Amino acid sequence: MSDFEFIPTVEQRENSNIFKFMKINNVSTLKELSHKANSDLGQFWKDVEKYFAIEWDKPYQNVLDVSKGLPWCKWFVDGKTNIYKSSVEKYCKLYPNKTAYTFVSEDGRISKTTYSDLDKKVSKLANALKSLGVQKGDVVAIYLPMIEESILAILASAKIGAVQTVIFSGYSSESLQIRLHDCKAKILFTSDGFQRKGKLISQKKTVKEATKKINIKKIIVPYKGIDSYEKSDDVIFYNDLILHQSESCSTEITDSQDPLFILYTSGTTGKPKGVVQVHGGFSVFAAYQAGFLIDTTENDVVLWPADIGWITGLVWNVYGLLLSGASAVIYDGALDYPNFNRIWEMLQEFKATIFGISPTAVRLFKKNNIQPLNLYLLDKIKNIPTTGEPLDEDSWRWLYEKVGNKKIPIMNLSGGTEIGGAMLSVFPGMKLKPTTVGIPCPGMNLDVFDEKGNSLREENGFLVVKSPWPAMTRGLLNDNQRYLDTYWSRFENIWFHGDYVLVDSDGLWYMKGRADDVINVSGHRMSPAEIEQTAISHEKISDAASIAIPDDITGEAIILFIVQEGNKEPGLTAEISDFISQKIGKLARPKLVFLLSDLPKTRTGKIMRRLLKAKLLGLDLGDLSPLENPQVLEEITKLD
Repeated sequence: MSDFEFIPTVEQRENSNIFKFMKINNVSTLKELSHKANSDLGQFWKDVEKYFAIEWDKPYQNVLDVSKGLPWCKWFVDGKTNIYKSSVEKYCKLYPNKTAYTFVSEDGRISKTTYSDLDKKVSKLANALKSLGVQKGDVVAIYLPMIEESILAILASAKIGAVQTVIFSGYSSESLQIRLHDCKAKILFTSDGFQRKGKLISQKKTVKEATKKINIKKIIVPYKGIDSYEKSDDVIFYNDLILHQSESCSTEITDSQDPLFILYTSGTTGKPKGVVQVHGGFSVFAAYQAGFLIDTTENDVVLWPADIGWITGLVWNVYGLLLSGASAVIYDGALDYPNFNRIWEMLQEFKATIFGISPTAVRLFKKNNIQPLNLYLLDKIKNIPTTGEPLDEDSWRWLYEKVGNKKIPIMNLSGGTEIGGAMLSVFPGMKLKPTTVGIPCPGMNLDVFDEKGNSLREENGFLVVKSPWPAMTRGLLNDNQRYLDTYWSRFENIWFHGDYVLVDSDGLWYMKGRADDVINVSGHRMSPAEIEQTAISHEKISDAASIAIPDDITGEAIILFIVQEGNKEPGLTAEISDFISQKIGKLARPKLVFLLSDLPKTRTGKIMRRLLKAKLLGLDLGDLSPLENPQVLEEITKLD
């Protein structure tokens, strides 16, 4: 018996972008494509660039320059291109009346913007920014919820060659201030409040605190009326700013190496890392990600509730989407408000063909026994991408069965902000097993190493990248040494990503958690993901996290934190401890099991295990800015 759960149809394979690309290049399999790419990276990425028709004001002279070393490589050297020309500007000419975005607010308001309207609105804002003195290379900070002005601010910045930094709208004043200071932002877009789960959320106090001692020239506020702002030399209302601006604005000619955006990703300790992406490499990589990984075309409608403050949102809701000429539904609200039907209603109403969802959201729907196919017609969906954290098998099966009706591939993928998107992904036409993240993206030369740098298969090991790729971050803003120490110091001329992975006998890859989270009990290395997924497979458990603490006898001991499904039951922690031991082995038996109301997570749903460990051991908690639910930590008592 094959253990492949999903077998693609001929149509699913042959109608995909990547199959068409393979056919043009006389390649018959994904394995062959990866081999061909790795043997000549320059030619491969040149072919990708041509396939997606990136527009150049001046053709590049060399695809790849590694003369300063792999960490400092350059792509599409001496070319002139602005990502705006290859996206909005191109499709405004091709499909002016096609809907680019449908914006849906939590209170039910809906507005649509065509590609033609989008170009006009972006141009008005671009002219307005220039009237404020914003020049090429200046940094524009965007601290907004998922509303139309957010997208316009991103695109207007790109159009005039300014550098945008999108900052998640739920961050605290301290988190906002750190980022504004680090990137030396000149302009700040903020809202005067928004709604979440029916409650009015203010940003005014946060912004006021964050901008103390920060040299922000102007604060631009889309006026909605929740917070009360007064116009001043520093504060400008968005509508007043664009009122008399022209709908025509020439797009700045930018070099391939000119910065496009700075996006911050949290480190395990210390200040957040400023990842830098540039126009040339990111244009090609974002088009590749949208076109090949989730098979976006100009006929698709994408509904992926991924915030633009994260790389997922920037790739698949903004740049990758618009480089494909597709449409997106942007929802500014909670997925479970006013009830669990909201997201499924939108999928049906707007005939979404690509539905993206995080593992955290999947577990929320699964926990509440939601059966969307019993109520809604979701037959337009062709692909279901998911990312953000490892996807456990029960959640994979729920998504595959309850949403995909066992006919739609789960496009599980994994990457990072510093990657510029995903580096591992399921691709159209692949046979799938539960939880797999597919294969390395062709053109990304991935491997699995042991401690000594030997290549591994069918064993857990470290995820590494052996060659550069177009969207590799250009260092870390203001901290190049940290960049080298973080990614290039473990193995010589090898990118060490910090993930623990496994490749099975069929060549499918699986995420096993962060390398620095690996647990070593009596010399036996175990991944937290394996322990957690086993715990979650128990019918009484909805979520789990495992960590290691020092142990005098075994070196390290396993500590498990669980979130219960349903009402509390006496003796559950002992029952789960026995369950783990039976399923994995006695070495995996947790030393302690803690029952929590929830797990500490970031806004993207990633479990912050370092905080669980620090709280338990009485250590300094460090940077709490990414944490969405800090109150959970109060449920943990320090060990004596």
